[in-house]
Amino acid sequence: MHTEFLMGNEAIALGALAAGVQVVAGYPGTPSTEVLETAAKRGAGRIYVEWSCNEKAAMEVAAGAAYAGARTLVTCKQVGLNVAADPLMSLEYVGTKGGMVVMVADDPGPISSQTEQDTRTFAQFSKVPVFDPSSVKEAYDMVREAFELSELEGTPVFLRATTRVDHGYEAIEVADEQDWKTHDAEGFVKDASRWVIFPRLSVVNHANIERRNARLAKEFSDCPFNSASNASSDLPSAFARKGIATHGINYSYTQEALAALGLEGLPVLKVGTPFPFPEDLALRFLQGVDEVLCVEELDPVIERSLLQVCGKHGLRVAIKGKLTDNMALSGENTIESVQRAIADYLNVQVSDIATKDQDMPPLPVRPPVLCAGCPHRASFYAVKCAMGKKKTVFCGDIGCYTLGNAHPLNMVDTCLCMGAGITVAQGIYHVEPDTKCFSFTGDSTFFASGITGVVNAYYNQVDLTVIVLDNSTTAMTGHQPHPGTGRTMMGDAVAPVSIEAVLRGIGLKTVETVNPFDHELAVSTVQRVSELPGVKAIIFKSPCVMLSKPNAKSVVSASDCIGCKRCIRELGCPALFFENGKARIDETQCSGCTLCEQVCPVGAIAGGEKL
Repeated sequence: MHTEFLMGNEAIALGALAAGVQVVAGYPGTPSTEVLETAAKRGAGRIYVEWSCNEKAAMEVAAGAAYAGARTLVTCKQVGLNVAADPLMSLEYVGTKGGMVVMVADDPGPISSQTEQDTRTFAQFSKVPVFDPSSVKEAYDMVREAFELSELEGTPVFLRATTRVDHGYEAIEVADEQDWKTHDAEGFVKDASRWVIFPRLSVVNHANIERRNARLAKEFSDCPFNSASNASSDLPSAFARKGIATHGINYSYTQEALAALGLEGLPVLKVGTPFPFPEDLALRFLQGVDEVLCVEELDPVIERSLLQVCGKHGLRVAIKGKLTDNMALSGENTIESVQRAIADYLNVQVSDIATKDQDMPPLPVRPPVLCAGCPHRASFYAVKCAMGKKKTVFCGDIGCYTLGNAHPLNMVDTCLCMGAGITVAQGIYHVEPDTKCFSFTGDSTFFASGITGVVNAYYNQVDLTVIVLDNSTTAMTGHQPHPGTGRTMMGDAVAPVSIEAVLRGIGLKTVETVNPFDHELAVSTVQRVSELPGVKAIIFKSPCVMLSKPNAKSVVSASDCIGCKRCIRELGCPALFFENGKARIDETQCSGCTLCEQVCPVGAIAGGEKL
């Protein structure tokens, strides 16, 4: 054993490697991405790792490897779990042979997601056991225990970590590489009665799953990841019959809050395995208190479980939390918010929090914007100029380009989930056929979930212009490769999948590729193509500015600038600003993309890298 200072996601990856994982598959999504990247880096030469086309593909790849007896890990974020739900729901009925852990990163806040979906609730729905770590160290330990449980019970197991555990850091003891567990996969053994899902098999296995989970609930009551403390003897009598139930990072917040309030001896129930719920442990805890505050994020999972235990066993214990408005119904908890909630619950003063908050300087305002020189800005602007005042709808998607909704571009009218921009536009067309419908999707998103939408549009004869924003990477989550980049996570160089060839293979007759920074050509292409009937596509192709930074910088000639602000007013580039009646360019941000040069009506901007 040795000590390393690790990010939570790194610890999860090392825990999986120490447990003998052999296949890792996932799709990038903050805050989960570093798990797979660390597994690839630290497990190089020993395991197989892939960025799959999407989470559904990752789940099925891992399932196949687990059928063959390998230990497998799937990585995704909470909304990615929805994409993988179809195979997962059936997989729980079929079962696995090798240990299979599904690491899902939840995002309270949400900080970088569409939703505050809680995987603990998904675990109840899917009947899949779930581990919920409260620290980096516990995440490392839990992933290893999850593999053991998965293999023992023949079921996938969730490891649900949230952003503050995923991206938190801690110095922890980890196994030396030579001590990593080795695992020999038996190989796939044909058995249609086990691996082919039929209704009769599902009925039998459903009953087995229910019996298994009831047994696990009892076993989890003695699991070291769950604990229940009694009231300390030196605790003031007014608090002796009050308790707190919590989980995950909120357990750490609760411990800090109680220490700040001088009430460390308060009874606390820590739930590290929210499903199957450790009922016996909870029952023993509830018998020692009269009321409980449930400190959790995001759903009231523990609160509802405790209410169920009270009802089942006839206990007169007041359970408080989100359902009683004692905790916030949404959003991420913090040490301060938890301390306030506990103080309100216990009716004690917390003046030190107010003082602390007043002493803190205000945080700088940092609205999310497209980077200076981002090709997506040029693409959106070209479409905006081309369509003018025509009745048009612009359906967006998940990625950096979602930021095209911001002023002054205002070019994202809808955004639902990955791939939906292409299909949502079709629904609008069927209701308003006189509307010019555009859908925007990124290159990675096209491969993840956009292709079927284009097939659907072509098959159902929709009038739609598909805009593929191809910046040659998965930029939003940290520049991971995808099928169009020509390289894999294993470091292999492969023939890239051509987006244009895929579109033509579907049947599209018009597919044009344009550099969005050639503004005049981009505008005329959109004007011409958008007037054609049926489904047609324009691929705006230019590398992400973070991957290809030109040396040239655009410069404003103060003598020529007329102060019209058109460059600032229409582009919204963060490198542009106005000072002393003239446009100015921050050379530390400028990439020399030349878009502002082409927009300036008097030619007062020059010097960028020409096309």
